[in-house]
Amino acid sequence: MLRSLAAKAVVPVALTVTGFVVVCCSLLYGYIRADMVSAAVRQEIGLADTIVKSTRYAMLKADRETLRQTISDIGSQRGVEHVRVFNKKGLVMFSADPREIGALVDKETEGCSECHAGETPALRLGPMEQARNFHNARGEEVLAITAPIYNEAGCAEAACHFHPEGNRVLGTLDIGLSQHDLRSNLINLQGRMVVFCAMVLVLTVGGVLALLRRNVFVPLYRLRGYARTVAGGGELPALGGAEEVEEIGGHVRDLSASLRRCQEELSAARQRVAALEKRLEE
Repeated sequence: MLRSLAAKAVVPVALTVTGFVVVCCSLLYGYIRADMVSAAVRQEIGLADTIVKSTRYAMLKADRETLRQTISDIGSQRGVEHVRVFNKKGLVMFSADPREIGALVDKETEGCSECHAGETPALRLGPMEQARNFHNARGEEVLAITAPIYNEAGCAEAACHFHPEGNRVLGTLDIGLSQHDLRSNLINLQGRMVVFCAMVLVLTVGGVLALLRRNVFVPLYRLRGYARTVAGGGELPALGGAEEVEEIGGHVRDLSASLRRCQEELSAARQRVAALEKRLEE
């Protein structure tokens, strides 16, 4: 079956189109996934910045109850896995989970090691360096952001505060959001891209097959039948169709006519030879 011209023409096209579509869709999925993750990181960084700015006044007034209630309200929102604020020493001062208050944060863990990798802690990190992914106790993926709380002029000059101007970082806000919705969107995107690949494959191969059948296979089948008829001694008019097919049909017809003339001349020569031999015998 694979020795036929149709199979040799269609199978390579189908494999080539399949490989091309799969590679392109894989690259496209990778780019879309990276863009969606980057957008999620930027959104969470913006949320962390909003929280820091929203609690700034309560921090200036040392209103711990307002801070505690604000952190608790934020932590109760859908998709928020944790919200905590710890000081420069790593002591958790506020948290949506009361059990974490007073605990020390390990500076060697992921999310802290980025700033504390060297002898002097880094003061500034890029957006992607602030983000970290991990799985919680339920096995769900979480995207967390650590946003430093900087010592502003209002903090150093406030009468109720004791932070000297030399302290650049007063603490850190750590917020984690569930990535369940993002993963669901990526799974839906994968399914749609698989359907898209199948549609492109079917339509492309079907279109190529239809064009090949109309412009190549049908003329070739006609040419094969024409050649067989001519070779069998039948007389046919000129073969119509594409220019190349018409030219090949003309050559086949001319070759068949030349062959017939040669056969007729050979037959006549044999008859003359037989007649001469008969006269010689007499």
